Amino acid sequence: MPLLLLVAGSAAVAAAARRTPAPAPLLLVAVGLAVSYIPGVPSYTLDPHVVLPLLLPPLLYTSASDSSYLDLRAQLRPVALLSVGYVLFATLVVGWAAYLIVPGLSLPAALVLGAVVAPPDAVAATAVARRVGLPSRITTILQGESLLNDATAITAYKVALGAAVGAGATWAGGIGEFALAAVGGVGIGLVLMAPLHWLRTHLAEPLLQNTLSLLIPFVAYGVAEGVHASGVLAVVVVALYLGHRAWEVDFATRLQEEAVWKMVAFVLESAVFALIGLQLPIVLKRLGEYEGASAAWYAVAVFLVVVAARFAWVYPATFLPRLLSARIREREPDPTWRGAMVISWAGMRGVVSLAIAFAIPSAMAAGPRNLILFLTFTTVIGTLVVQGVTLPPLIRLLKFPARDRQAETLAEANAQAQASRAAEARLDELLSDERNALPPPLADRLRTVLERRRNAVWERLGQVNPVTGESVDDTYRRLSREMISAEREVFVRLRDHRYIDDEMLRALLRRLDLEEAAAFREAG
Repeated sequence: MPLLLLVAGSAAVAAAARRTPAPAPLLLVAVGLAVSYIPGVPSYTLDPHVVLPLLLPPLLYTSASDSSYLDLRAQLRPVALLSVGYVLFATLVVGWAAYLIVPGLSLPAALVLGAVVAPPDAVAATAVARRVGLPSRITTILQGESLLNDATAITAYKVALGAAVGAGATWAGGIGEFALAAVGGVGIGLVLMAPLHWLRTHLAEPLLQNTLSLLIPFVAYGVAEGVHASGVLAVVVVALYLGHRAWEVDFATRLQEEAVWKMVAFVLESAVFALIGLQLPIVLKRLGEYEGASAAWYAVAVFLVVVAARFAWVYPATFLPRLLSARIREREPDPTWRGAMVISWAGMRGVVSLAIAFAIPSAMAAGPRNLILFLTFTTVIGTLVVQGVTLPPLIRLLKFPARDRQAETLAEANAQAQASRAAEARLDELLSDERNALPPPLADRLRTVLERRRNAVWERLGQVNPVTGESVDDTYRRLSREMISAEREVFVRLRDHRYIDDEMLRALLRRLDLEEAAAFREAG
């Protein structure tokens, strides 16, 4: 029952957030904080054994499969600088600062804190980027960073933790462990991606294909973690490959898969942010000896160091390589201080940091362990509140160039024209074979549908209706929807009067749904 309440409540809050200007992640955290103090509310402990293997893989998978492999490859250098270089830099800077600020905190324990709060969260970054409409290059860099940085942070955490609990870990050994985890994770992803794709394309039923789709992230993560490689990288590699080759799966599977993963991502993202807010009583209960004004000061100081460290890394990493390398200047577009500002400020932390902090074993002394948990929580909340609230107005203030919708539509129209010419040539070739003979009305219908697709995009570039403000294409779609709706009402009425049964009604409605899906693509 507590799990059902969590899912239902977080989904309701996320749905309500869509009707308000407040970002959904922030509203979910705020409601979770408030609800955590209501008497009788169950205790929702963030179990790292649940969050990391059960929540992280599907969230990474859906984000990576929606990302562009080609765009990520084009931005590989800045993504690597952030997902590896920045995470290690933040681990050292935050750890050293905490060591200096907190009396009695050992350097290894402070570095554990640095590793825990180093990685910006994949869920937070994706949610904010989707909401505020960042320029495509910046969005690609942030998404790529958030997909890959967890592997770096988890490895750095393991090394620092080994030193903190006296397990004899060394930084040289840590570098070897990181290399093994990275190479192993990528290698397992490369090994799994082709067989999984083959299986997806050879299963006959869309239902089976989508069941496999839900299992893939857990399989990739579990296999990699089972051999002590990076499950994060394995999931990302597999998801990027399958997303890049998604066109090879039949249309029914794609329609179902899109709907299924949108639902899964919505439920998991909502529950994750609500869980962050619900952790406050647990964190405060474990604070122990670190209380009062001193704890508040430590929290503010660590938050400020986390924010400053990102600026200290992003600006040099953005501009120095261009000064030092003519090849980079030739191959990559000029960066702007505005883009660096947004990347620096878009460093929200999330549930992964909290899950790692909760996973700190009892072998570490209770005082430092509880303090790390508290400072992780305050850093996560601080970045979500301060940066999450101010990022959209910051982007508006910086006045990034708007997307050139006219140029995008023209490119789409040219692509459609080339595809239509190929389809028309193929149709002529098929109809010339007597085995494919069709009555003239049916052959003409095929040509009419093809012409309709070819003209639809060009019509969006033309004049609009002076009365409704619609393009010819918009009017066509609206009238088509009205016609389909009229058909649907007749089918339902016939079912209600027992002229057809429910099985036939479902078949007829599915046919209309597919026609409507073909006629109405998502805006934008």
